[in-house]
This record gives sequence, structure tokens and C-alpha cells, in this order.
Amino acid sequence: MPNSPSALEDLWSRGVAANTGAPAGVLLRLLDPAAGEARRILCAQRSLPQEVMDAAVAHPDAKVRRSFARNPHVPAAQRARLAEDPHCFVRAQVASGPHPRPRRPRPLPDEALIFLLTAEEGGDSKLLTANEIAQELVFSYQIPASFRRRMQRHAHPALRIFAAQPWSWLTPEHRRALLADPHPDVRASAERSARTADPAAMEAELPEHACHHRWMILNNYALSDAVVEACLADPECRWSLAGNPYTPRHAFARLARDVDPKVRERVAGRADLDPALWAALAEDPDERVRTRARVQPLPRTRAQCQAVDHEMGRCAYDCDCYVLEPCEDPDPDWYRACAVSEEVLLRRAAARYAGLPADLVLRLAEDPDEEVRHRLASWHPLAPAAIVLAAFVARPAQRPHLLMQSRLPRTGLAHLLGHEDPEVRALAAADPTGRAPVELLTDPDEHVRRAAAANPLFSRDTLETLLRDPATAEGAAANPGLPAVRLHALLDSAHLPR
Repeated sequence: MPNSPSALEDLWSRGVAANTGAPAGVLLRLLDPAAGEARRILCAQRSLPQEVMDAAVAHPDAKVRRSFARNPHVPAAQRARLAEDPHCFVRAQVASGPHPRPRRPRPLPDEALIFLLTAEEGGDSKLLTANEIAQELVFSYQIPASFRRRMQRHAHPALRIFAAQPWSWLTPEHRRALLADPHPDVRASAERSARTADPAAMEAELPEHACHHRWMILNNYALSDAVVEACLADPECRWSLAGNPYTPRHAFARLARDVDPKVRERVAGRADLDPALWAALAEDPDERVRTRARVQPLPRTRAQCQAVDHEMGRCAYDCDCYVLEPCEDPDPDWYRACAVSEEVLLRRAAARYAGLPADLVLRLAEDPDEEVRHRLASWHPLAPAAIVLAAFVARPAQRPHLLMQSRLPRTGLAHLLGHEDPEVRALAAADPTGRAPVELLTDPDEHVRRAAAANPLFSRDTLETLLRDPATAEGAAANPGLPAVRLHALLDSAHLPR
């Protein structure tokens, strides 16, 4: 990078935007269009004082509001203030959720959810329709299952329609209420959903050739006897049939003897197995099939089976994906029993449950299985700091999530300053205790150099030197040890108005 005044000024602006010690008066200057990339860093990549959040929400430039709407560091209630923004792209950003998406996105307040799900088309609907924005919201993980239940009797018909999905999880009483709803749109939606439980309707609708809709029906909806028999004769369809909640019991025995162990494993994970078939699958020649049956004795619920299925999945190890919230409330007693089980898969499932009490959290924190400890570190708000740090070091895929957690230790990291992984060195370089990480100012990785230069242990004289070196200027400008007057001076140099 050339050592020119303009290049340094840009680095200073970017650094000040990330400076956690900068007062609101300094940060507000970065909302000016002349701040360039620094403005985006400020609005989208850090926590903000209330005064700056207020200014971002009310900013006349929609780009600022969009950046703020995607900020994963600000509370959901603050992002929700933009749910009724006049610009459709801002509303869409609130609906799609923060980026990068947290492991467990915080739900939006009910008021914002209701507005986005019931909004009518506005003047900018040619760019993005209200329905498209609502669909962004539905797939954003920002709607808790409890919201659907609260909306079952809401006055707005669109919310009663929303609460009716998915149909297979509804109680018979709720289904009858929807089919008799006073609003024609709700009744029509309920009738369409009820078709998914009608074998004849699904047989008529089933496409002949492979496509998304065909697999959706075979995996989730009621099937006629003719379709079931056709699926049993087709090796490509039997896996879907094995997990379909409507599959008739007489088909289980044939599927449990399928030559494909993946089919047998899926049968072994059903909640509606009879004891004799469960016992047979627990003696299956395939280890995964035996395990899937054995770890969950009967009786068991669909939600419990979902939790164990995730642990049996290929992505369960070193996983950075989401566990979809079940459509029914989790059973705390079941998770407590899982936490003390001899079955490691059940302990792994328990480690993901945020409602696990403190005594069981401490028990799982000392579990002999590393995966149990890593899941607990990533998912539970009471996980001890030591296992959170261990997960950060051992699981690169989980680091973006862990870096946003207050449970991740930021001090006592001197032993990691020489770690081979630059992300780990960068974490250690920011440790404000011990000694200044002088050796990391020349690290080959720019993120490590930036983190080191931002360490508040450096003296003011050293910071002035670092500010004039392009390799460390941005990090030095982010150093919380710089007083407000110096930060203002850096922005003055970048010609940002006060």
C-alpha cells in the first residue's frame, strides 16, 4: 500500500469506525457520505451507542439504514425500528436478518413480525413486493415457534393463516377451527393445507418425474395405498417414505428390512414405531441403524426425534449450521435426562438446549466427549469460558459465532500469541492484559497486525508511530487508548465534517 496521505486517511477513518472507545460524537461524523467504507463498517460491523443507533435509523440515506438493519451486533429491537421503513430494501434487510447470520438469531419483536407479515403493497412494490419481504422473514430464523402459537387466534386473518403452518403439527381442534374460520381466506388456506392430509388429493397432485414438489409430497404429505406401493417398489423413493409422518404402519416392516441401511436408519428414527419393530432395528447388522434405534427408547416425540436426527446427521461434527426450532415446545425433563444419559448422542443433543440448568451445564462441561463440550460452548449461555476458548481454537467453522459471544475469553491469552492459526493469534493480540504484543505488529497476516495495533497496552508515542505506517495505521486508529481529541483530529485529516 502506498504511504500517501490519502491512503493513510482512509485507513484512519476505517480504524476509527471500529474503535470501541470512540465516543458518540466521533462516530456520528462517520455517517457522512465522505466516510466511504468507514461508514459501512460503523453501521454494519460493530455495536453502537444509543445516540449513533438513533442517528442511523433516522438517516436520510437508505444505504445507511440498510447497513444498520443487517448489523448482527445491535439488539433485534433496534433493527426492528426499521421494519416500517419507507424503502423496501431496508424493510427486506430487516426481514432477512443480520449478516453474517448468528448461530441463533434473536427473534424480532412481535410488532415488527406482525407488520412485515401483514404489510400491503406500497409505492416501491415494483422493486420488491411485500410478499417477497415476508418470505425473506419466514426463512430468516427470526420467528420463534411460540409466535406462531400466539397468532392462532389473532384478529388479522393473514396471521391466522401463517399460524396454520405446518399443518401436520396442528392439533385436531386447531385444524377444525381453521376450517370453520369466519374469514374466507383463512378457510381457503386451511382447505389447501388439509389437502396435504388427503391421500387421494396428493396422489392426483404428485408429479410423475423427479422435481422439488414430488419430493416434498413423498417426504411430508399423506400418500394413498397405490402411491405407497409404488414407492416401496422404487429404491429412489423408499428413503422419503421411511420418514414421511403419514406413512402407514404396515409399510414400516418392509422398510425396516430394506437393503439400504439409510432407509432402515430413517425408520429407526420414527416416533411412531411399535416396540417389536424398534427391538428388531436395535439388533440391525448396521451400526448406525442399531445406534439410531438404541439411543431413543420408546415412547418418544417427533421433536425429540428431530433433535437426535441432527446429531446423527453428517453435518453434526464441526457443524456451523442451525438446528431448526421444533414446532412444539421442547421438553425440559427430556433434555435433563439426556444430559445424564450414557448415550453420547443424547448428551450432545442436551448440550444444544439453552434451557439446561447450571448444574447440568457444569457436568457437560467436563464430559469426556469433545463434541459434547464443543456443542455446549457454542450453544449454551452458561458455558464456562475455558471450553468456549477451547472450541474457538479447535473449531474454525464456529469462530464467527463465538466471536460475538461475551462468554469467549478476551484476557489471559498470552499463551496463544504464537499460535499457528492467524485467527487465534488475532484474538490473543487483542488481549488488554499482560504485555503489549510487539512481535505481532509485523505478523504476515493483516488481521493479526490490525488486532495487535489496536491493543490498548501500547503507549501514546508508539501509537503515533503506528498511525503513520500503512501496515498498522488502521489498527492503531481503532485503539481505544486514543483520546477523543486525537480521533477527531484523524477525521479532520480525512476531511470529514464535524
